[in-house]
Amino acid sequence: MIHLLIADDEMLERAVLCKTLEKKLGDRCRIFQAENGREALEIYEREKIRIAILDIEMPGINGIEAAERIRKKDKECCIIFLTAFDEFAYARRAITVRALDYLLKPYEEQELMLVVEEAMHIAESFEAVKDKEFSDVRTEKVREGLQDGEVLTGQETGLREVISQYIRENYQSDLSMQDVARAMNYSEAYFCKLFKQCFGRNFTSYLTEYRMEEAKKLLEDPMANIKEIGKAVGYGDSNYFTKVFRRVTGVSPTEYRVQQLRTGGNQGQYV
Repeated sequence: MIHLLIADDEMLERAVLCKTLEKKLGDRCRIFQAENGREALEIYEREKIRIAILDIEMPGINGIEAAERIRKKDKECCIIFLTAFDEFAYARRAITVRALDYLLKPYEEQELMLVVEEAMHIAESFEAVKDKEFSDVRTEKVREGLQDGEVLTGQETGLREVISQYIRENYQSDLSMQDVARAMNYSEAYFCKLFKQCFGRNFTSYLTEYRMEEAKKLLEDPMANIKEIGKAVGYGDSNYFTKVFRRVTGVSPTEYRVQQLRTGGNQGQYV
């Protein structure tokens, strides 16, 4: 069972998030709560936390400082920032501790769950091979080169198309935000900000939804093997593909295929 930590000094927000995750994740994880960074670090040490969802502005030790201390001891803990502060400096530091994602409040539940599911998948994979060397592209060192004060220059439309094309050409592989940032020759922190401005959502959410739209198209062929469809859209683990598909669409790939065969419906284009 994966141990997950929620650290937020707002008791109501913490309780709502905890209830949401308990409902969505069931018995796959055990959830711990902390009201500040100091308590978060104590729970992390005591309970062997694998996923940490951290607010940033907390009394005493804030979320960034807590994440930095966790990362010094643990390269594999999945860190997710969930904050109301849309500050570029925070996003930059979030990247330096190799956070899985940086989400803003108020958050959309589906967007949050896609990120948490990704964290669960990483954590469960780590647990499955913890006696072997575990590597993931998300743990690579941060590239240098971010210039303070960089902002978009009015070329969002062109940049959006360049990024979209790269995703269209590479979504079938094990693609990460870091991969695309390197391909675009941006630092990861700056790319994170650019992507959010261009697409209005985080990279993980966009890529997942794009893959699901492509999977829907492939499912229209009644002879196509669902396991192979998962591989074709970037998921080597067919069980994980099914979980993500259900999370996004509300039904399993098989159920979706049956619905389409019954209605003869056509799918809209993902934009």
